[in-house]
Amino acid sequence: MIHQESLDFLKDLAANNNREWFLDNKDRYDKARENVIEFTGTLLTAMHKIDPGIDEALDPKKCVMRIYRDIRFSKNKTPYKNNFGISLPTTGLRPGGAEYYLQIQPDNSFIGGGYWMPEAAHLKAIRQEIDYNAHDLRQIIDDKEFIKLFGDFRKQEQLKSVPQGYSIDNENIDLLKLKSFVAWHKISDKDIVKKNAAEEIAQVCSHIYPLNVFLRNALA
Repeated sequence: MIHQESLDFLKDLAANNNREWFLDNKDRYDKARENVIEFTGTLLTAMHKIDPGIDEALDPKKCVMRIYRDIRFSKNKTPYKNNFGISLPTTGLRPGGAEYYLQIQPDNSFIGGGYWMPEAAHLKAIRQEIDYNAHDLRQIIDDKEFIKLFGDFRKQEQLKSVPQGYSIDNENIDLLKLKSFVAWHKISDKDIVKKNAAEEIAQVCSHIYPLNVFLRNALA
């Protein structure tokens, strides 16, 4: 489970995002990170039962993202993220493709899945799969429970114009114009600190799993 102390650390970090404060509170960071790593191990086990493509033997440490921000090209020069990010890939630790992502942040925790902003070759393959098998995708995203958990899948960033190679009259143009293929669900602070939080998150992801299967098939 995620400890309340871990959330408290993140809240304090957001209010004191500077190197001096961080170094003075390094012990709190270390404890919070260890808590998140331990939670990730539990989550990997729970997620493997939902999606066999997740390797439950993954080192949880490698799933927890760095808290240090890359500020080289950012106007925001605060050195630290105010959240813990957990990447749960379904094809090992190689980036790119359908995966799950958990963000732990006071008042802004969420679980998401799918494929955010695919690279050009992958986007082309996904659109081709939609063109051939849109019925399968519509069955997933138009399911009542999917909509209840994640909202309208189509309300993501879309191209303003028609994708190259397709017609405006294509019956699946609403899906073909999507730039990302992501479903996400907000998690309250009360729920993230529950003893069974990992199992509840995995249950939410069971409704993302068919989407990830569709996307994996497109990239196979």
